[in-house]
Amino acid sequence: MTQSLRIGYIVPQFPGQTHIFFWREIQALEEMGHEVHVFSTRKPPPGLIAHDWSDQAMERTTYLGSVNPISAAIAATGLMSKGLPGWMLREGGRFAKDAVLTFSAAQQLAKHAKSLKLDHIHAHSCARASLIACFAHHLGAPKYSHTLHGPLSDYGPGQRLKWEYASFATVITQKLLNEISKELEGHLPERIAIRPMGVDTDALSRSAPYTVPERGRPIKVFSCGRLNIVKGHQDLMSATRQLIDQGVDIRVEIAGEDDDGGHGYRTELEAHLKKLHLQDHVKLLGAIDADQVKAKLEESHLFVLASWHEPLGVAYMEAMSMGVPTIGTDAGGVRELIEDSVNGYLVEPKAPSQLARVIRTLAGDPAALQRLSEAGRAHVVENFRASLGAETLVSEITYQLRR
Repeated sequence: MTQSLRIGYIVPQFPGQTHIFFWREIQALEEMGHEVHVFSTRKPPPGLIAHDWSDQAMERTTYLGSVNPISAAIAATGLMSKGLPGWMLREGGRFAKDAVLTFSAAQQLAKHAKSLKLDHIHAHSCARASLIACFAHHLGAPKYSHTLHGPLSDYGPGQRLKWEYASFATVITQKLLNEISKELEGHLPERIAIRPMGVDTDALSRSAPYTVPERGRPIKVFSCGRLNIVKGHQDLMSATRQLIDQGVDIRVEIAGEDDDGGHGYRTELEAHLKKLHLQDHVKLLGAIDADQVKAKLEESHLFVLASWHEPLGVAYMEAMSMGVPTIGTDAGGVRELIEDSVNGYLVEPKAPSQLARVIRTLAGDPAALQRLSEAGRAHVVENFRASLGAETLVSEITYQLRR
């Protein structure tokens, strides 16, 4: 029987609009009998707090973002003897800035780790959260690990330091593992596990069988993702305009918000929507909670996310788990989730015309829609359950503690 663990769990700006995966993993760890203490850098803006579990998550999260000059000074002093001057020289000016910004948080985390008697700390990021865990370890906290959720270039400087002191790491796709194996050769931990993010396939299951669009009725398309140019919502809008011009009756709903709580990229999408005269066909729903996402998926005929780049795609997993035929883009690691024409469809990113053709083809092929509904659900249940991530963390932490 696996021993009960005390795990420190760091997620940046928690709970964010796409953080349902982390919440599920925390619950899975606790259901396995482990004690989880949640840390974060800061709270999200009010406009991004949309989940029914957000208040509960914030109540149990210790936020490390407020800078305490005394804590920062203690950390800087303690890290000097561990190699800080050499790290700054090796990693450069951008790293030095990040280091200064994380000193206080690292000292606070080390203090909490000691009082809570944590066995291990896991950072669900390779950006500053990982650096905080790294510095905290050098200040007396237990070993740490981290997860790479996307291209290494997205996670800031100091990667060699963060990885070489990690006891292990997880990455979400083979593609990312191949990339870091080349870029960080000689600085990687002994053990790196490929463990995709997962979804709660029991919760994300239909209350009624999937039904194809009725003849003469509009096809309902749902999309869910941050309002950011790389999510490709503007391409879905352009594809929608083409379909309408071709006589296809389509209704599109897009859930998600920009990182500024509605005052950022959303304004550009609203302008694009008006320019294409899609007010009667496309709705921006803003940030909605998990129950609302599930309800939207259950009433939709298709799920579409036209990302320019997607490391893997939890939103795709959720749709497939709900038995909704799914169209993604052949970008990033999505091909490791969606097998084209088998359990979903892939189109090229930034290709609204191709996206429109695939939507139109599927809308007229009820048998294909029914087949994709069943195949997508089965694939996610077998390979992308949320509990798999928790099981991997426990296995790797236990291995490190027994060494």
